[in-house]
Parts: sequence; C-alpha cells; structure tokens
Amino acid sequence: MNRKWTRLLTASLMALSVNAQAATLLVGSYTDNGSEGIYRYDFDSRTGQIDATPRQVVKSVSPSWLVLSADQRQLFAVNETPKGQVSSFSLGKQGEIKLLNQVPSQGDEPTHASLSHDQRYLFIANYAVAPDPGGSLVVIPVARDGKLKPVVQQARHAPSKVNPERQAGAHVHSLVLSPDGRHLYASDLGADKVFIYRYDGASHEHPLSPAIPPAVELPPGSGPRHLLFDAKGRHAYLTLEMSAEVVVFDVQDGALTERQRLPLTESSDAAAKAAGGLHLSADGRFLYVSNRGTANEIVVYAVGKDDGQLALLQRRSVEGDHPREFALDPDGNYLLVANQKSNQIVVMRRDPRSGKLGETVQKLPQQAPSDLKFLE
Repeated sequence: MNRKWTRLLTASLMALSVNAQAATLLVGSYTDNGSEGIYRYDFDSRTGQIDATPRQVVKSVSPSWLVLSADQRQLFAVNETPKGQVSSFSLGKQGEIKLLNQVPSQGDEPTHASLSHDQRYLFIANYAVAPDPGGSLVVIPVARDGKLKPVVQQARHAPSKVNPERQAGAHVHSLVLSPDGRHLYASDLGADKVFIYRYDGASHEHPLSPAIPPAVELPPGSGPRHLLFDAKGRHAYLTLEMSAEVVVFDVQDGALTERQRLPLTESSDAAAKAAGGLHLSADGRFLYVSNRGTANEIVVYAVGKDDGQLALLQRRSVEGDHPREFALDPDGNYLLVANQKSNQIVVMRRDPRSGKLGETVQKLPQQAPSDLKFLE
C-alpha cells in the first residue's frame, strides 16, 4: 500500500512540475498566404521551446492583433482587412478558444486594439491604407457575456500630409490606456501626433472626450506607431515608425512631455527605418524595441531608475525578416519574435540580470505571424 501511494504521489508531483514549466502561447497572423488564423501553442518555459504542433488552430481572417481580458477568459482579435471586423472569443480553463461573435469595425484594416480597465469597452484602431476616408478610432461596447456590440463612437484626425505617400490620410496605429485607466492615447502615423482622450465609462454613448491638451505633436514625417507606459505611469515610450526613433516622455495628469529621443539605427538609409513594437521587462529595468526594414533587429536599452531615460545596451539581429511584434515569456528568460515576412517565430535566450539577448534556441516555421500573447 505504501509503495502504491508513493508511486501515485511521485506521478502527481511530476505532473505538477510539467504543468509549472508549460505556458500557453497565442499567435495572431495574416491569412493571405496559407495561415489559418489564431494558433494556440504549448511553450516550455524551462527550455524555451514552442511545441511544433499547435494545440488548436482557430480559423479567422487575418487576426493580426490579439487582446486578452484581465481575467484571461476572453480573447479579442482585430481582423485586418478592408471593411474590417472585430472578433470576440471565450477562453476555456485550458486555453481552448471558441468564437462568440464578430462585428464590423466601421473602418478599414483595423490593426490594434485595447480594452478599458473596467472591461466595458474595446477601443479599435482602424489604420486604413487608403487615405480617403483614412483611419479612425472606434469604441465598441463589450457585453457581460463577452459578446461585442455595435460601434458607439468614432473619431477621425486630420493628417499632416508631410509625406504625400504615407500621410495623405489619418492612420491610427495604436490605442493605449494609461495605467490608471483614465486616459486613452491614439498614436496616429498619418497625423504625426499622439491624441489624448479622457475615458468615462459611465458615459455610455460617448465614453471618450478630448483631453487638455488634446494631443502631443511629433516631428514632421516621423509617423508615431506604438506607445507604452511604465508600471507607475510616470514615463511613456513611443516608437516613431518612419524616422526609426524611440521617444521618452514624462507623464503628468495625462499630458506627455518629451524628455529624450534616440535613433534606433545609425543608418541614414530610409529602408533601414521601420520602427515597430516595444516592450518593457517585468522589472522595468530594460526596454526592447523592434526595427524592421533592412535593419531587422531588436534594440535593447537600460532604463534609468528615476528619470526613465534610455541607454543603449545591445543591437540583436532577429535572424529573419520584418519583426512585426515580439514578446517576453512570463518568466522573462526568453524573447520571442514574430518575423512576419520570413514566416517564423524566433526564440532567443534572455539574461534577466543584464537584459541582454543571447543565443537563438528555436526557429519555428509559422506563416505570417503578427502578434504573440501569453496566457499566464
């Protein structure tokens, strides 16, 4: 009897150990050339390996950006197509994905989304490749059962028209909430501005209103893309796609004041300037920024403890083409890169103490990956 219970206890402990090392990775993608939609993988946090066989494939048209609810029981995806759509899914206890419903985004090529802190509204960035009518910000209510309701509010911005090819119309590229949930920031590549809105969840028809000041201006032709706040909301970081720069802001009462601006590349070639995503390490000590184009690298910065200023640490090749998005694993020991145009996810080892990226531990074939999100 004792031996039987010993064997059972040993097996149980081994199962718990395996589960502790496993994380769930969700991958969004573009479906123009063979991808089927959203992929759910097992990720081994001990070895840094993604299981080559997905646990689930959810058919969805170009779900290029994924958003998780606070309790990780809901998943939202923008379907980045002309006449865009937004999809809502439920997540089971093991991460199983099930479609709930889909609604129009009331715009073209939605490329980014975020969820209000009270989980009541989904904010959608309609990028819109065509300059007329151009991009827009829309607000979609989320019902208690997780289903999406029709758009209740829409905002459009005037383009800067500095670059006649890329800025003839507004192109809202990302929508990010402040850590306290009181302000929404819309980075508009076509306007060379980050627009600032106050959020009021009690105002059902118009939860957003322009803040004071209503926007922060960026250099002409720079093309703001993605914004990120530190955990305390004292500093913010912004990528300028077209000029390939990263900007550091001080944050006070919702307003952004530029503190520092650094180039992501030393090259003067426009082909090497295509800034993408950016992420902070969990401890806030390091910032990682992707630069696509001919650069195709992750730029690593140390973050000043008090002033939030950046100091260059490393440039690391992504060993692929067009790192559209990337993610740090939940334990902070690996960085995963979605190389969209070379159809692969590259996993790099990361040193949590120095912040530097080390050897590549895996290159997983994946058609046109565009976003990576971990379930924790």
